[in-house]
Amino acid sequence: MTISTLKDLYIDQLQDIYSADKQSLDATKKLHDKATSEELRAALEDGTCGISKGMEKVKGLIQNHDANPNGEHCKGMEGLVNEAKAHAINADIDDKDVLDASIITQYQRMTHYGLAGYGTAVAFAKRLGLEDDSKVLQECLDNTYDGDRRMTSIATGEVNAEALAA
Repeated sequence: MTISTLKDLYIDQLQDIYSADKQSLDATKKLHDKATSEELRAALEDGTCGISKGMEKVKGLIQNHDANPNGEHCKGMEGLVNEAKAHAINADIDDKDVLDASIITQYQRMTHYGLAGYGTAVAFAKRLGLEDDSKVLQECLDNTYDGDRRMTSIATGEVNAEALAA
């Protein structure tokens, strides 16, 4: 897709978010399977639901602009997923608490990429006068922030303390 206008860039960014969400969804499911803390497992389960809902909303926005949701492959998220595989999913970490701490680290890195993408898309939608789009994207952004704060709470409340004792 040739990018000539802010709207072109906006659609390109939505496609990037969709691709990033698709990749992070698969990785989050795998992180869930590796996690041992019940609180962490529950948060990751909720995370997969949130990512799926966000994907559906972004897909709808893209289609409303007569574009293909699969028009972009997010190389940034590809790199973050590879990091999650190396440092959590396929990592050789003996202590379950240290593994859980690493899982949170990798999940939050992917989440922070999502925060940047959603935040940018909200700003573009507002500038373009796409108020309905901006409301949908703001909801996705808010939900992503909530998930990130929840992970921070789990890390600082339980997991990091247990990992320290390892």
